[in-house]
Amino acid sequence: MISRLVLLGATGDLAGRFLMPALAGLHADGLLPDGFRVTGASQEDWDGPTFVRHVEARLEAHAADVPAAARQALLGGLDHRTVDLEDAATVAAAVASGGPVAVYLALPPGLFMTALRALREAGLPPGSRVVVEKPFGEDLDSAVALNALLAEVAEGLGAQAVFRVDHVLGMPTVRDLLGLRAPGAVLEPVWSSAHVAQVDVLWEETLALEGRADFYDRAGAVKDVVQNHVLQLLALVAMELPGERDLRETKLEALRAVRALSPDEVAARTRRGRYTAGRLAGAGAQVPDYGQERGVDAARGTETYVELVLELDLPRWAGTRFVLRAGKALAAGRKGVVLHFHGPAGAPPGRLWIGFDGAQDAAPAGGTDGSPLAPVPLLVPPPPVQGERAAYTAVLRDVLSGGSTLSVSGEESEQAWRVVEPVLQAWAGGASPLVEYVAGSPGPPLLEPARR
Repeated sequence: MISRLVLLGATGDLAGRFLMPALAGLHADGLLPDGFRVTGASQEDWDGPTFVRHVEARLEAHAADVPAAARQALLGGLDHRTVDLEDAATVAAAVASGGPVAVYLALPPGLFMTALRALREAGLPPGSRVVVEKPFGEDLDSAVALNALLAEVAEGLGAQAVFRVDHVLGMPTVRDLLGLRAPGAVLEPVWSSAHVAQVDVLWEETLALEGRADFYDRAGAVKDVVQNHVLQLLALVAMELPGERDLRETKLEALRAVRALSPDEVAARTRRGRYTAGRLAGAGAQVPDYGQERGVDAARGTETYVELVLELDLPRWAGTRFVLRAGKALAAGRKGVVLHFHGPAGAPPGRLWIGFDGAQDAAPAGGTDGSPLAPVPLLVPPPPVQGERAAYTAVLRDVLSGGSTLSVSGEESEQAWRVVEPVLQAWAGGASPLVEYVAGSPGPPLLEPARR
């Protein structure tokens, strides 16, 4: 197990909200090796004690439920190095080690290539790993370039040297999804187009921008969550069970089978929307039109809602529609899958909700039907720590132990761009005009109702 982690971008939000709390949790569970150390690397001209105080405050804010002894154990193994990503020598000094080291790029995506070029010059000991976060590029060409540079950095480090993080794969209830359709499980006999007319894959949020305008306005819903989270979920639903094969291989087969949409199909089978002024769900704040949010350039036409209707060239799913929906400032926060079953003649179809975010039931978006769906019970009780922190705990354990179950392969990222890039290109040409929906509402009307 790797006993040293270098965090590039250690003073940022990802490190403070998720990575450090997850490491403290691993300490509490006794899942880190003796002598485990974290080197925080950032542009701040801080000494070690200043960094420790910073991390201590973040742990108090985001990991107060972790025993104090575990938090102190993590703090006792911290140090800090000031780095300039344009100066490979400073990066080399931060990663210098007598043995394998995991280097986690907790950085804005725009700095990935700069950081990786510095790591290529610095060189890493055999057995080391390089960890990058989604998004993996901003289009297919940049994803290919990122993969090529990662391969150069990883040369000579071993077959599992690159770890691409999509934290949705670490969510406990997402990992339970495979068990629901395993041989002998309750859903295994009906997991095919013979029984399922439509599969909805949902990533719907009640939040608006939450201070992320600088990133989000250049990305939009497709690049932010569909190209990565949502297509990873689709792959887990649609793939054959891996058996003795690598999980990434079976996901890749499913992604290869997704039919890319033609320009005419984009116009008919996609919808993009943007929220207008309204009050966020629950006790949420009043928000302005998206185009008037601070940091937004309204002329970009960035979408905050997307719906895509796709089909897969797989025998198991011949004739089944896969409907992907993601959006911000919606009436309900739902992350999960809805199975729409063929109903008997003269009877309405059944629907089953498989939630990944603690929701007990769900109804279709767009205000078309408010009836709840039957939830599928979890195979095991949910862990006490849900959500993103639990996901990052699983991811970091996989990274440090040398595993790759929760890593996305380079070709998976490229196949995902193959699917969404024609949509983005057609939208840029005027296909599927932007529609508006009130913040806090269910969103735009759906493209089509579920099959009856």
